[in-house]
Amino acid sequence: MPFYPADARNFLSKLTPKRVWNVVKILSSYYAAKLTKKPYQWGLPFNISFEPTTACNLRCPECPSGLRSFTRPTGMLRKDFFRETVNELADTLVYLYFYFQGEPYLNPDFLGMVQYAAKRGIYTVTSTNGHFLTPENALKTVESGLDRIIISIDGATQETYQAYRIGGKLDKVLQGAQNLVNCKHQLKSKTPHIIFQFLVVRPNEHEIESVQQIAKQIGVDEVKLKTAQVYDYEHGNPLIPTIDQYSRYQKQPDGTYTIKNKLLNHCWKLWHSCVITWDGRIVPCCFDKDAQHQLGDLKQQSFAQIWHSEPYNRFRRAILKSRKEIDICANCSEGTKVWA
Repeated sequence: MPFYPADARNFLSKLTPKRVWNVVKILSSYYAAKLTKKPYQWGLPFNISFEPTTACNLRCPECPSGLRSFTRPTGMLRKDFFRETVNELADTLVYLYFYFQGEPYLNPDFLGMVQYAAKRGIYTVTSTNGHFLTPENALKTVESGLDRIIISIDGATQETYQAYRIGGKLDKVLQGAQNLVNCKHQLKSKTPHIIFQFLVVRPNEHEIESVQQIAKQIGVDEVKLKTAQVYDYEHGNPLIPTIDQYSRYQKQPDGTYTIKNKLLNHCWKLWHSCVITWDGRIVPCCFDKDAQHQLGDLKQQSFAQIWHSEPYNRFRRAILKSRKEIDICANCSEGTKVWA
Protein backbone atom coordinates (compact mmCIF):
# COMPACT_ATOMS: atom_id res chain seq x y z
CA MET A 1 0.00 0.00 0.00
CA PRO A 2 1.48 3.40 -0.98
CA PHE A 3 2.49 5.76 1.83
CA TYR A 4 1.67 9.47 1.72
CA PRO A 5 3.69 11.25 4.44
CA ALA A 6 1.74 14.55 4.53
CA ASP A 7 -1.59 12.79 4.84
CA ALA A 8 -0.20 10.39 7.46
CA ARG A 9 1.18 13.26 9.56
CA ASN A 10 -2.14 15.04 9.34
CA PHE A 11 -4.01 11.93 10.49
CA LEU A 12 -1.61 11.31 13.39
CA SER A 13 -2.04 14.92 14.51
CA LYS A 14 -5.67 14.10 15.33
CA LEU A 15 -4.70 11.54 17.97
CA THR A 16 -5.10 12.49 21.62
CA PRO A 17 -4.41 10.38 24.73
CA LYS A 18 -8.15 9.77 25.17
CA ARG A 19 -8.58 8.70 21.55
CA VAL A 20 -5.55 6.42 21.66
CA TRP A 21 -6.81 4.79 24.86
CA ASN A 22 -10.18 4.21 23.20
CA VAL A 23 -8.43 2.50 20.25
CA VAL A 24 -6.57 0.26 22.71
CA LYS A 25 -9.87 -0.72 24.35
CA ILE A 26 -11.47 -1.48 20.97
CA LEU A 27 -8.52 -3.61 19.85
CA SER A 28 -8.47 -5.48 23.15
CA SER A 29 -12.18 -6.23 23.05
CA TYR A 30 -12.00 -7.29 19.39
CA TYR A 31 -9.26 -9.86 20.01
CA ALA A 32 -10.95 -11.03 23.21
CA ALA A 33 -14.16 -11.56 21.24
CA LYS A 34 -12.36 -13.49 18.50
CA LEU A 35 -10.71 -15.71 21.10
CA THR A 36 -13.74 -16.39 23.30
CA LYS A 37 -16.59 -15.99 20.76
CA LYS A 38 -18.25 -13.57 23.18
CA PRO A 39 -19.22 -10.03 22.04
CA TYR A 40 -16.93 -8.01 24.29
CA GLN A 41 -16.96 -4.28 23.47
CA TRP A 42 -15.06 -1.98 25.82
CA GLY A 43 -14.72 1.16 23.76
CA LEU A 44 -16.62 3.42 21.38
CA PRO A 45 -16.08 3.48 17.60
CA PHE A 46 -13.16 5.57 16.41
CA ASN A 47 -14.55 5.60 12.87
CA ILE A 48 -18.12 6.42 11.84
CA SER A 49 -19.84 7.11 8.52
CA PHE A 50 -22.54 9.77 8.47
CA GLU A 51 -24.96 9.90 5.55
CA PRO A 52 -25.44 13.51 4.34
CA THR A 53 -28.24 12.51 1.96
CA THR A 54 -29.74 9.65 -0.01
CA ALA A 55 -30.22 11.85 -3.09
CA CYS A 56 -27.95 11.54 -6.13
CA ASN A 57 -27.70 13.14 -9.56
CA LEU A 58 -26.46 9.95 -11.25
CA ARG A 59 -28.05 6.57 -11.93
CA CYS A 60 -25.27 4.03 -11.42
CA PRO A 61 -26.60 0.47 -11.98
CA GLU A 62 -25.25 -1.19 -8.82
CA CYS A 63 -26.24 1.60 -6.41
CA PRO A 64 -29.57 1.97 -4.53
CA SER A 65 -29.32 5.76 -4.83
CA GLY A 66 -28.79 5.52 -8.57
CA LEU A 67 -31.54 2.96 -9.00
CA ARG A 68 -33.90 4.93 -6.70
CA SER A 69 -34.62 1.56 -5.08
CA PHE A 70 -34.61 2.33 -1.34
CA THR A 71 -37.36 0.87 0.82
CA ARG A 72 -36.20 2.98 3.79
CA PRO A 73 -37.06 6.68 4.16
CA THR A 74 -34.95 9.09 2.12
CA GLY A 75 -33.90 12.64 2.94
CA MET A 76 -31.19 15.04 4.12
CA LEU A 77 -29.08 14.99 7.30
CA ARG A 78 -29.92 17.94 9.59
CA LYS A 79 -26.97 19.93 10.91
CA ASP A 80 -28.38 20.22 14.46
CA PHE A 81 -28.78 16.45 14.75
CA PHE A 82 -25.30 15.95 13.30
CA ARG A 83 -23.74 18.32 15.83
CA GLU A 84 -25.48 16.62 18.77
CA THR A 85 -24.04 13.25 17.73
CA VAL A 86 -20.55 14.60 17.09
CA ASN A 87 -20.57 16.32 20.49
CA GLU A 88 -21.29 12.97 22.12
CA LEU A 89 -18.49 11.15 20.28
CA ALA A 90 -15.84 13.83 19.70
CA ASP A 91 -13.53 12.81 22.56
CA THR A 92 -13.01 9.29 21.19
CA LEU A 93 -13.77 9.72 17.48
CA VAL A 94 -10.74 9.92 15.15
CA TYR A 95 -12.14 9.42 11.64
CA LEU A 96 -15.46 10.71 10.28
CA TYR A 97 -16.60 9.67 6.83
CA PHE A 98 -19.29 11.88 5.25
CA TYR A 99 -20.80 9.28 2.98
CA PHE A 100 -23.06 6.26 2.87
CA GLN A 101 -25.49 6.55 -0.03
CA GLY A 102 -26.18 9.61 -2.17
CA GLU A 103 -24.07 12.62 -3.22
CA PRO A 104 -22.89 14.65 -0.18
CA TYR A 105 -22.70 17.99 -2.01
CA LEU A 106 -26.48 17.90 -2.58
CA ASN A 107 -26.94 18.63 1.12
CA PRO A 108 -26.63 22.43 1.41
CA ASP A 109 -25.29 22.12 5.00
CA PHE A 110 -22.65 19.53 4.10
CA LEU A 111 -19.53 21.71 4.21
CA GLY A 112 -20.75 23.44 7.36
CA MET A 113 -20.91 20.03 9.04
CA VAL A 114 -17.40 19.22 7.79
CA GLN A 115 -16.14 22.46 9.30
CA TYR A 116 -17.81 21.68 12.63
CA ALA A 117 -16.16 18.24 12.84
CA ALA A 118 -12.80 19.62 11.69
CA LYS A 119 -12.84 22.19 14.48
CA ARG A 120 -13.28 19.30 16.94
CA GLY A 121 -10.00 17.84 15.65
CA ILE A 122 -11.60 14.90 13.82
CA TYR A 123 -10.10 13.58 10.57
CA THR A 124 -12.82 14.22 7.97
CA VAL A 125 -13.36 12.39 4.68
CA THR A 126 -15.96 12.44 1.95
CA SER A 127 -16.66 10.57 -1.28
CA THR A 128 -18.22 12.39 -4.22
CA ASN A 129 -19.00 11.87 -7.89
CA GLY A 130 -17.27 15.21 -8.48
CA HIS A 131 -20.03 17.00 -10.41
CA PHE A 132 -20.46 19.84 -7.88
CA LEU A 133 -16.84 20.95 -7.44
CA THR A 134 -17.38 24.36 -8.98
CA PRO A 135 -14.69 26.98 -8.27
CA GLU A 136 -16.89 28.30 -5.44
CA ASN A 137 -17.51 24.87 -3.90
CA ALA A 138 -13.87 23.87 -4.34
CA LEU A 139 -12.79 26.95 -2.39
CA LYS A 140 -15.35 26.28 0.35
CA THR A 141 -14.18 22.65 0.51
CA VAL A 142 -10.57 23.61 1.16
CA GLU A 143 -11.64 26.28 3.66
CA SER A 144 -13.87 23.80 5.53
CA GLY A 145 -10.84 21.85 6.74
CA LEU A 146 -11.82 18.61 4.97
CA ASP A 147 -8.86 16.23 5.29
CA ARG A 148 -9.53 13.81 2.44
CA ILE A 149 -11.78 13.75 -0.62
CA ILE A 150 -12.42 10.69 -2.77
CA ILE A 151 -13.59 11.52 -6.30
CA SER A 152 -15.14 8.64 -8.23
CA ILE A 153 -13.72 8.48 -11.74
CA ASP A 154 -14.51 5.22 -13.47
CA GLY A 155 -13.21 5.90 -16.96
CA ALA A 156 -10.65 7.91 -18.91
CA THR A 157 -13.07 8.67 -21.76
CA GLN A 158 -16.68 9.85 -21.69
CA GLU A 159 -17.87 6.70 -23.45
CA THR A 160 -16.34 4.41 -20.85
CA TYR A 161 -17.18 6.66 -17.90
CA GLN A 162 -20.89 6.92 -18.72
CA ALA A 163 -21.24 3.15 -19.11
CA TYR A 164 -21.32 2.93 -15.31
CA ARG A 165 -21.73 6.55 -14.15
CA ILE A 166 -25.00 6.93 -16.03
CA GLY A 167 -25.88 10.60 -16.50
CA GLY A 168 -22.37 11.73 -15.61
CA LYS A 169 -20.02 14.08 -17.47
CA LEU A 170 -16.34 13.17 -17.23
CA ASP A 171 -15.12 16.61 -18.31
CA LYS A 172 -17.08 18.17 -15.45
CA VAL A 173 -15.49 15.78 -12.94
CA LEU A 174 -11.97 16.45 -14.22
CA GLN A 175 -12.56 20.21 -14.13
CA GLY A 176 -13.87 19.87 -10.57
CA ALA A 177 -10.71 18.05 -9.53
CA GLN A 178 -8.62 20.75 -11.18
CA ASN A 179 -10.60 23.42 -9.32
CA LEU A 180 -9.82 21.68 -6.06
CA VAL A 181 -6.09 21.42 -6.84
CA ASN A 182 -6.02 25.09 -7.84
CA CYS A 183 -7.72 26.16 -4.60
CA LYS A 184 -5.24 24.17 -2.51
CA HIS A 185 -2.40 26.01 -4.22
CA GLN A 186 -4.18 29.35 -3.88
CA LEU A 187 -4.70 28.91 -0.13
CA LYS A 188 -1.34 27.13 0.36
CA SER A 189 -3.24 24.26 1.98
CA LYS A 190 -2.03 20.68 2.30
CA THR A 191 -5.60 19.45 2.61
CA PRO A 192 -7.72 17.85 1.42
CA HIS A 193 -5.71 14.84 0.24
CA ILE A 194 -7.29 14.28 -3.18
CA ILE A 195 -7.95 10.73 -4.39
CA PHE A 196 -9.22 9.50 -7.73
CA GLN A 197 -11.10 6.28 -6.97
CA PHE A 198 -11.37 4.00 -9.98
CA LEU A 199 -13.99 1.27 -9.64
CA VAL A 200 -12.57 -1.47 -11.84
CA VAL A 201 -15.20 -3.20 -13.99
CA ARG A 202 -14.90 -5.02 -17.30
CA PRO A 203 -15.86 -2.01 -19.50
CA ASN A 204 -13.13 0.23 -18.02
CA GLU A 205 -10.29 -2.11 -17.01
CA HIS A 206 -8.32 -1.17 -20.15
CA GLU A 207 -8.17 2.48 -19.02
CA ILE A 208 -6.45 2.05 -15.65
CA GLU A 209 -3.11 3.41 -16.89
CA SER A 210 -4.83 6.33 -18.65
CA VAL A 211 -6.60 7.40 -15.46
CA GLN A 212 -3.31 7.34 -13.58
CA GLN A 213 -1.79 9.62 -16.22
CA ILE A 214 -4.76 12.03 -16.04
CA ALA A 215 -4.45 12.20 -12.25
CA LYS A 216 -0.76 13.06 -12.55
CA GLN A 217 -1.49 15.82 -15.08
CA ILE A 218 -4.13 17.43 -12.85
CA GLY A 219 -2.08 17.11 -9.67
CA VAL A 220 -4.28 14.62 -7.81
CA ASP A 221 -2.49 13.13 -4.80
CA GLU A 222 -3.46 9.48 -5.23
CA VAL A 223 -5.23 6.98 -7.47
CA LYS A 224 -7.03 4.17 -5.71
CA LEU A 225 -8.24 1.12 -7.62
CA LYS A 226 -11.31 -0.43 -6.05
CA THR A 227 -12.91 -3.78 -6.72
CA ALA A 228 -16.61 -3.63 -7.59
CA GLN A 229 -19.45 -5.18 -5.61
CA VAL A 230 -21.84 -6.90 -8.02
CA TYR A 231 -25.24 -8.03 -6.78
CA ASP A 232 -25.99 -10.79 -9.31
CA TYR A 233 -22.65 -12.53 -9.70
CA GLU A 234 -23.38 -16.26 -9.32
CA HIS A 235 -23.87 -16.88 -13.04
CA GLY A 236 -21.48 -14.21 -14.22
CA ASN A 237 -22.03 -10.52 -14.79
CA PRO A 238 -20.80 -8.17 -17.55
CA LEU A 239 -19.30 -5.92 -14.87
CA ILE A 240 -16.94 -8.57 -13.46
CA PRO A 241 -13.39 -7.74 -14.64
CA THR A 242 -11.38 -10.18 -16.71
CA ILE A 243 -8.23 -9.15 -14.77
CA ASP A 244 -8.41 -11.44 -11.77
CA GLN A 245 -6.63 -9.19 -9.25
CA TYR A 246 -9.36 -6.56 -9.67
CA SER A 247 -12.28 -8.95 -9.18
CA ARG A 248 -13.99 -9.88 -5.91
CA TYR A 249 -15.24 -13.06 -7.59
CA GLN A 250 -13.67 -16.18 -9.00
CA LYS A 251 -15.00 -18.53 -11.63
CA GLN A 252 -15.65 -22.14 -10.63
CA PRO A 253 -15.18 -25.27 -12.81
CA ASP A 254 -18.96 -25.45 -13.38
CA GLY A 255 -19.01 -21.91 -14.76
CA THR A 256 -20.58 -20.24 -11.72
CA TYR A 257 -18.89 -17.54 -9.65
CA THR A 258 -18.19 -17.29 -5.93
CA ILE A 259 -16.81 -14.45 -3.82
CA LYS A 260 -13.10 -14.79 -3.08
CA ASN A 261 -13.40 -13.87 0.56
CA LYS A 262 -13.63 -16.91 2.85
CA LEU A 263 -16.00 -15.08 5.25
CA LEU A 264 -14.23 -15.91 8.50
CA ASN A 265 -16.40 -15.58 11.58
CA HIS A 266 -15.23 -12.18 12.79
CA CYS A 267 -15.41 -8.64 11.44
CA TRP A 268 -13.16 -5.75 12.47
CA LYS A 269 -15.68 -3.21 11.14
CA LEU A 270 -18.27 -4.27 13.69
CA TRP A 271 -15.91 -3.36 16.53
CA HIS A 272 -14.39 -0.07 15.41
CA SER A 273 -16.97 1.57 13.12
CA CYS A 274 -20.60 1.95 12.16
CA VAL A 275 -22.89 3.85 9.80
CA ILE A 276 -25.45 6.48 10.80
CA THR A 277 -28.19 7.15 8.25
CA TRP A 278 -29.44 10.66 7.53
CA ASP A 279 -32.36 10.16 9.96
CA GLY A 280 -30.34 8.69 12.85
CA ARG A 281 -30.61 4.94 12.40
CA ILE A 282 -27.46 2.99 13.23
CA VAL A 283 -26.54 0.08 10.98
CA PRO A 284 -23.50 -2.24 11.16
CA CYS A 285 -21.60 -1.18 8.05
CA CYS A 286 -21.73 0.20 4.52
CA PHE A 287 -22.95 -3.12 3.10
CA ASP A 288 -26.35 -2.59 4.72
CA LYS A 289 -27.33 -0.02 2.10
CA ASP A 290 -31.06 -0.23 2.73
CA ALA A 291 -30.67 -0.21 6.55
CA GLN A 292 -32.28 -3.62 6.99
CA HIS A 293 -30.22 -4.42 10.11
CA GLN A 294 -31.05 -1.41 12.27
CA LEU A 295 -29.36 -1.67 15.65
CA GLY A 296 -30.77 1.48 17.19
CA ASP A 297 -32.23 4.93 16.59
CA LEU A 298 -30.48 8.06 17.85
CA LYS A 299 -33.84 9.82 18.08
CA GLN A 300 -34.69 7.45 20.93
CA GLN A 301 -31.35 6.59 22.61
CA SER A 302 -27.86 7.98 23.04
CA PHE A 303 -25.10 6.55 20.87
CA ALA A 304 -23.37 4.86 23.81
CA GLN A 305 -26.61 3.14 24.84
CA ILE A 306 -27.05 1.74 21.33
CA TRP A 307 -23.39 0.72 20.90
CA HIS A 308 -23.46 -1.37 24.08
CA SER A 309 -27.06 -2.57 23.71
CA GLU A 310 -28.35 -6.12 23.49
CA PRO A 311 -29.39 -5.77 19.80
CA TYR A 312 -25.82 -4.73 18.92
CA ASN A 313 -24.31 -7.55 20.99
CA ARG A 314 -26.76 -10.00 19.42
CA PHE A 315 -25.50 -9.00 15.98
CA ARG A 316 -21.88 -9.33 17.11
CA ARG A 317 -22.64 -12.81 18.46
CA ALA A 318 -24.19 -13.77 15.12
CA ILE A 319 -21.02 -12.62 13.31
CA LEU A 320 -18.83 -14.64 15.67
CA LYS A 321 -21.02 -17.73 15.23
CA SER A 322 -21.59 -17.85 11.44
CA ARG A 323 -20.95 -14.82 9.31
CA LYS A 324 -22.07 -16.52 6.10
CA GLU A 325 -25.64 -16.71 7.40
CA ILE A 326 -25.95 -12.90 7.52
CA ASP A 327 -27.14 -11.61 4.17
CA ILE A 328 -25.09 -8.39 4.04
CA CYS A 329 -21.93 -10.41 4.75
CA ALA A 330 -22.46 -12.79 1.84
CA ASN A 331 -21.11 -10.29 -0.70
CA CYS A 332 -18.60 -8.60 1.60
CA SER A 333 -15.28 -7.31 0.25
CA GLU A 334 -13.28 -7.36 3.50
CA GLY A 335 -9.77 -8.38 2.48
CA THR A 336 -10.34 -8.17 -1.28
CA LYS A 337 -9.58 -4.49 -1.99
CA VAL A 338 -6.78 -3.55 -4.38
CA TRP A 339 -4.61 -0.46 -3.93
CA ALA A 340 -2.78 1.32 -6.74
